[in-house]
Amino acid sequence: MCSVVILYRPGHAWPLILGANRDEMANRPWLPPGRHWPDRRHVVAGLDQLAGGSWLGVNDEGVVAGVMNRMNTLGPAPGRRSRGELVLEALDHADAQTAAQALAALDPRAYRAFNLVIADNTGAFWLRNFGHAQGWIDVAPIPAGVSMLTAHDLNDVAKSARIRSYLPRFAKAAPPDPEQDDWKAWAELLAGADHEPGGSATDAMAFVTEGGFATVSSSLIALPGVGRRRPPEWRFAGGRPGAYPFEKVAFG
Repeated sequence: MCSVVILYRPGHAWPLILGANRDEMANRPWLPPGRHWPDRRHVVAGLDQLAGGSWLGVNDEGVVAGVMNRMNTLGPAPGRRSRGELVLEALDHADAQTAAQALAALDPRAYRAFNLVIADNTGAFWLRNFGHAQGWIDVAPIPAGVSMLTAHDLNDVAKSARIRSYLPRFAKAAPPDPEQDDWKAWAELLAGADHEPGGSATDAMAFVTEGGFATVSSSLIALPGVGRRRPPEWRFAGGRPGAYPFEKVAFG
């Protein structure tokens, strides 16, 4: 299960802050964020070398998109499209609302179950697909404030031990300050290795298991407000946060 933490602050100089940990089999090949697609030069995203899509990216219009599996749906399935395509398709659009509407019209049976976050500096959306013939993909706005999404529903403290443990901590922590290049509090939380008593290692924010399933990368992204002529800020750790440093992603 991956994790995305969203701080949405309408009207702020940095209205959208996103922290994300990618949990995946450690032997699945990937490349760090870059302009990897010749037919999508407007997209900066991590590349999943196995399926060709991405787990998280930003486009030059300031839209960010990230996809997560839902519970018990790790890996591909025969006859289903890669969920990594969804990030690239979302980033083909110039604003988050249009992207969310377009992806909500996809056939839910074409993909395994997923959670998808699409956001820009004017709005944020959560798309949910159960991967069966329910006939639609759910779309809901992400409210102002701090929210968290894993393989369960948004802010689902009842079912997700990780959300239950870490959502209150992110809400209380000092948010990243891109103006001062200060990402410290959220970076430390993304590296959190503790979990509830009686839980498992995978209930932590960042972990490694004996079977090879692990937190393989981490991101901190900030989107500038409307009218600010500057690119997004992205800090990327190319391994488990805490063990690997966050480094600036170039948008040039």
